[in-house]
Amino acid sequence: MASARTQVRQPRWYWIPVRVLLVTFLLTLLSFAVSLLLGILGLVIAAKLQGTHANVTIAYRYVAPPAAAVVGAIVLVSAIFLEVRHYRQAKALADIERVS
Repeated sequence: MASARTQVRQPRWYWIPVRVLLVTFLLTLLSFAVSLLLGILGLVIAAKLQGTHANVTIAYRYVAPPAAAVVGAIVLVSAIFLEVRHYRQAKALADIERVS
């Protein structure tokens, strides 16, 4: 019985920036939404405790964008490291599979 030989596919390096930017964009958008929600809830609770009206534009201007920017920067750096590591590992495994 002959062994079935499959074609080994080498990983493509040009997909790394696409995946990094997609993950960074999605997680930054998600962090913006979550921080905006938490900022609005915090402002509403603080306004209720003080007996005043809540000015939720503060959450739009001073809470959500800085939080999303910090999370976006962290996600960008970590996604770059993870994708490069995944690429190098997949390349090494494809080379090993090709040789054997």
